[in-house]
Amino acid sequence: MKKIIIIIFTLINLSAFSQVITVKDSETLKPLESATLNCVGTEKYCVTNAKGRADISEFKGSKEIEVRMLGYVSKTVSYEKLVSTGYRIYLEQSSITLDQVVVSASKWEQAKRDIPMKISTIDAKDISFSSPQTSADLLNSSGEVFVQKSQQSGGSPMIRGFATNRLVISVDGVRMNTAIFRSGNIQNVISIDPFSVEQTEVLFGPGSVIYGSDAIGGVMSFTTLKPKFGEKDSLNVTGSASFRAASANKEMTGHFDVNVGWEKFAMLTSVSYNSFNDLRMGAFGPEEYQSTFFVQRIDTLDIAVNNPNTLIQTPTAYDQINLLQKFSYKPSDKWELNYNFQYSTSSDNARYDRLIRTKNGLPRSAEWYYGPQEWMMNNFSIENKGRTAVYDNMVIRIAHQHFEESRHDRDFNKVTRYNRYEEVEAFSANIDFIKAFSENDELNYGIEAVYDDVTSTGTDENVITGEEIAGPARYPQSQWASYAAYATFKHRFSDKFDIIGGARYNQYVLNAVFDTTFYPFPYTTANINDGALTGSLGFVYNPTEKWSISLNASTGFRSPNVDDLGKVFDSEPGSVIVPNPDLEAEYAYNAEMSIAKVFGEFLKIEATGYYTYLDNALVRRNFTLNGLDSIVYDGELSQVMAVQNAAFAKVYGVQAGLEVKLPSGFGISSRFNWQKGVEELEDGTTSPLRHAAPWYGQSSLTYSAQKLKLSFYTVYSGEVSFANMPQEEQGKAYMYAEDADGNPYSPSWLTFNFKAQYQLSDNFAINAGIENITDLRYRPYSCGIVAPGRNFVAGVRAIF
Repeated sequence: MKKIIIIIFTLINLSAFSQVITVKDSETLKPLESATLNCVGTEKYCVTNAKGRADISEFKGSKEIEVRMLGYVSKTVSYEKLVSTGYRIYLEQSSITLDQVVVSASKWEQAKRDIPMKISTIDAKDISFSSPQTSADLLNSSGEVFVQKSQQSGGSPMIRGFATNRLVISVDGVRMNTAIFRSGNIQNVISIDPFSVEQTEVLFGPGSVIYGSDAIGGVMSFTTLKPKFGEKDSLNVTGSASFRAASANKEMTGHFDVNVGWEKFAMLTSVSYNSFNDLRMGAFGPEEYQSTFFVQRIDTLDIAVNNPNTLIQTPTAYDQINLLQKFSYKPSDKWELNYNFQYSTSSDNARYDRLIRTKNGLPRSAEWYYGPQEWMMNNFSIENKGRTAVYDNMVIRIAHQHFEESRHDRDFNKVTRYNRYEEVEAFSANIDFIKAFSENDELNYGIEAVYDDVTSTGTDENVITGEEIAGPARYPQSQWASYAAYATFKHRFSDKFDIIGGARYNQYVLNAVFDTTFYPFPYTTANINDGALTGSLGFVYNPTEKWSISLNASTGFRSPNVDDLGKVFDSEPGSVIVPNPDLEAEYAYNAEMSIAKVFGEFLKIEATGYYTYLDNALVRRNFTLNGLDSIVYDGELSQVMAVQNAAFAKVYGVQAGLEVKLPSGFGISSRFNWQKGVEELEDGTTSPLRHAAPWYGQSSLTYSAQKLKLSFYTVYSGEVSFANMPQEEQGKAYMYAEDADGNPYSPSWLTFNFKAQYQLSDNFAINAGIENITDLRYRPYSCGIVAPGRNFVAGVRAIF
């Protein structure tokens, strides 16, 4: 009797254990995390954890269980079949396909082939292989985003001719743009830790229906690591540790993350630290790019010191630390509560392009650096997947962000250091819903409120005595708010044809109080209270699974922010930007067409053509202050300028992609971007658009085996001649090479690169590579810093 009881008890336990399925890659046999299992015809579903496991107890008796994962061929099996295979299922990596799941188009998961906008995805496998230094480099690795850098700690993306405050950055569903995002290059994207990024999506073209103000050129949506729950009655502990080193800037980077998950509660911690030394440029290229001097202060004098190694760009070193902490609680299958904390800060970092300017043969600046760039986010969300009369799924998201930055500059052999400090407290609340009325009709809708409080201060510091007195602030004390309602509707006419339309109404408010202590402004307050209406309409036609055609028309807007209305700052030597309270929103009108075709199982070609017209553009123009066209600013007589609604801009271009799957694990891929943009000048003529990059792209030859992945790739960009250079850039000779006539221009360039990744075991992998193999000296268009020379990169990653 005792033996019978033991046997029965053992069988019961084996039965309980067998209800946990394991999903693996059929080639590498590695467990697959985040594979989705869905009981067809019901709302039952589950997702595999880091060990590729999921509890399918609720699926017992099901005739059809669909197993899906991005990049793999989906499988549909019965519960009986799973029992017979020992609760194991193997997925094959998909051949070239148009199938992909994205969320940035509507904030909800959608099939990419059903969306009329162009969206590019960089997933966890891509990030692991490319091993980028920063999130700016992560975007650049896509071959579809051009990144400008004024200093090593920089990274200002350019998309379809637009940049900075005409693009939106979103992190875990929270808008990162603030009321002081400027038209000049910004570095906020580097606050996002690439080691904590799970997936990045880039939506090209206006996205204002969903993302509101600033979404004119595109949206960059970052999704960071998510806590993973454990299996029933068990604890799930996973994590990873990484180390990376690079030779061009003597980089030392360390990272670790750990996840602890129970059945209903999970938490995740991630920490990264980066140390970058001065950056070395390549040995072969324009001599004008060499770093010939740097400034040292000896006693009470600034000395221009000859650089003993003109390939080392001094000073460009900086450090950074990133922290992430998440908690998730899942009281039932229908509810989930999440808290997300992120923090990033850097050391002081020199604005290198300002330090290489000269005046009368001497350095113009002795010091020009940014203080620590600090970002903190608290993000709380509630998700409900229960069907109701008004929604099927709902997400409520409340967030607070704290931004702190500063700039410090002092002219050569002058005693006054000008310190300017900015802090922004950004609050936001979103409620998003999705409702399917039938198999063919789906509505996404939501409401949003955003409030930014801007505090700006200034001091003037005597570097000899240490005395510090109050100085003019960069911005007025301001509050910027945005309130919006938006909706998109999708109707499926057939399995082959969809139509998607959307609209958003946005009310924006800006209140500013000006300090007239330092400048005699003719006003002490400014107020803007206005609205913006935007929309989109798109069509998608999929004749077959391997053929997709889409058309899309959309509008976008950018409301005036604090940087537009109230900034006082010298934009270039001899000019000064002053406040202008009479501003309106600028609008973009966009049309695009995309075609994607898969030939057989080995070739995919895709192309998108687009045209965008920006009306009522906010641009810098000559201005007067109290009737004067020039004022003394920082001791120099300067032309008065202000941001005004005074121009139009247009940009058109083509984005193309090629993917070839060759025998024996080889493959070819290529991305190419061509755009041309112009903007109206003050005299009514036009000039090339500053943020319309020259043609650029990336092509690679890859090889993949069970444990090994290799990539030999090229990155390239076209020339910008002096005649085709924007008027604003023509005055920055210190950043460019000289043509035969002695005029500044940006030469074309091509680099050869190699990367490898080897999986030593299920828990240990190594990365290695050589970037810029030929040690080319090149400076990408509009960049203030020269790109890295030959760069040896090595990294290791352990998972548990």
